[in-house]
Amino acid sequence: MPPGASSRYIFTQGVIEGDDTFLTDRVPFRYRDLDDNRIHIAKAGDTFDGLAGFYFRGMPRACGFWWAIADFQPIPVVDPTVAIEPGTRIVIPSVRVLTTVILGERRRREHG
Repeated sequence: MPPGASSRYIFTQGVIEGDDTFLTDRVPFRYRDLDDNRIHIAKAGDTFDGLAGFYFRGMPRACGFWWAIADFQPIPVVDPTVAIEPGTRIVIPSVRVLTTVILGERRRREHG
C-alpha cells in the first residue's frame, strides 16, 4: 500500500521507469560503490529509520536520514514503508558520505 498523503514517507514515493529513471522532482542520491560503504544484513523488525538511528547515531535527528539509506540501495527503494525482508543485504553509506556528499552544499546547489 502506498504512503498516505500525510505520511512522512510521501516525498520518497517515486515512479521508476524501466531504465531506473525516477519520474519525480526529487533527485535521489543513488548507490555508489565506495570503500567506506557498510553492509547490513536485515533482521526481523529492521526499518530504514531504525537503521539510520543506529548507523548515524551521534548526529542530530539521526533517524530522520532513513531516506538516505533507502536511496542508496543498488536497487532503488520506491516505498520505504514496506517491511524489509530478513536476510536482505542493505548498503549503508558512511557518515562521511552522508554529511559531505549527500547533504553537501554542492549537491544542494545542483539539485536544490
